[in-house]
Amino acid sequence: MKIKVISRSTEEFTRERSQDLQRVFRNYDPILRPQEKAVEYVRALNAVKLDKIFARPFIGAMDGHVDAISCMAKNPSQLKEVFSGSMDGDIRLWDIAARRTVCQFPGHQGAVRGLTASTDGRILVSCGTDSTVRLWNVPVASFGDSDGSIKTTIEPASVYVWKNAFCAVDHQWDGEHFATGGAQVDIWNHNRSQPVNSFVWGSDTVISVRFNPGEPNLLASSASDRSINLYDLRMDTPVRKMIMMTKTNSIAWNPMEPINFTVANEDGYCYSYDSRKLGEAKCVHKDHVSAVMDIDYSPTGREFVTGSYDRTVRIFPYNGGHSREIYHTKRMQRVFCVKFSGDGSYVISGSDDTNLRLWKAKASEQLGVVLPREKKKHDYHEAIKKRYRHLPEVNRIARHRHLPRPIYKASSLLRVIADAKKKKEERRKAHSAPGSVTTKPLRKRRIIREVE
Repeated sequence: MKIKVISRSTEEFTRERSQDLQRVFRNYDPILRPQEKAVEYVRALNAVKLDKIFARPFIGAMDGHVDAISCMAKNPSQLKEVFSGSMDGDIRLWDIAARRTVCQFPGHQGAVRGLTASTDGRILVSCGTDSTVRLWNVPVASFGDSDGSIKTTIEPASVYVWKNAFCAVDHQWDGEHFATGGAQVDIWNHNRSQPVNSFVWGSDTVISVRFNPGEPNLLASSASDRSINLYDLRMDTPVRKMIMMTKTNSIAWNPMEPINFTVANEDGYCYSYDSRKLGEAKCVHKDHVSAVMDIDYSPTGREFVTGSYDRTVRIFPYNGGHSREIYHTKRMQRVFCVKFSGDGSYVISGSDDTNLRLWKAKASEQLGVVLPREKKKHDYHEAIKKRYRHLPEVNRIARHRHLPRPIYKASSLLRVIADAKKKKEERRKAHSAPGSVTTKPLRKRRIIREVE
């Protein structure tokens, strides 16, 4: 007679030290655990409630400017460095970790309208309303400096004077050229005092310029005639042009999908486009109640941050119509520029009240060292929230955000106006001949025409 015996080694369930947790063996067979879904549902509810309890997105403010902050730029070679320019011509290099000014770049006689850094992070390019482009040598970060005083004042390495004021500047992701926007789009080289190429399409001011992260010679710009233009440095003329109903204030390319870009528009919406098909937006992102002033993608390309004239900062998923997060404070005024940090963990905003503000990209994320058990717990909470997010109670708690009273009233009013327009269109269509009245989707409605 053969007897089968369950044998188990003592090393599998014996603790090595008294501080270790007792190992427990569980059978996850659903037949033996009939209440598992109910238990997980309660855990998902508790997880979203805990997110609300621990949501503390604001980290701190960095003051030092004496006028409104008009533009910002990241240092590609340093995670903790960011440049900011103000309306009085002051440019500063900030250490985000210490939240202090590292050095200043004085020299502009008017407002600084554009900042960008070279790929290696050694050269800073600035332009402004004083019709000058200035190149600066960026100092190397020294880890021994711990006090909060301003270390150095940097003199410009080169100053290029041109015929018109500038509104924007952007550097190639991989190359020696940078582009400025003003009366036209000018392409500059580090070693030339005059543009090596210029593009003109119309007679209106160019508001923003952005190089494509995947194709160094592809460039997008927006102008005050409500147009969005695409340029190729290898050609003598612009490639394509699209005219919208309202002006575009800023453009951001998706770093992971370089054929797609998102624009921040004056009507309070953001529109994502495929550069190969400009006749229709891929997605319309709406939640702001006033003009969107700036936009920037995270390094992962899965979400982007926007700053608006309504004094809020919002974070959108790249393919979602509504924001997943809204940041605001009582003292923060109109937001003119926003940036994601180099690792995507933080958001920096610059506003009209002369302050830079540092936020967490995930409001309830735990800062500091996270133990392996805590990391597993957080991952488990994220998984069950994702699994049960379609249920009404979980979805309601996850979506809820406290809004300032003016924004809440403005969003309610916009909702009433949109509903009234929709009813009017439905009645007009119902009382007209079949097929005589057509309704355009919002993805096409804001586009007037496309020019090639």
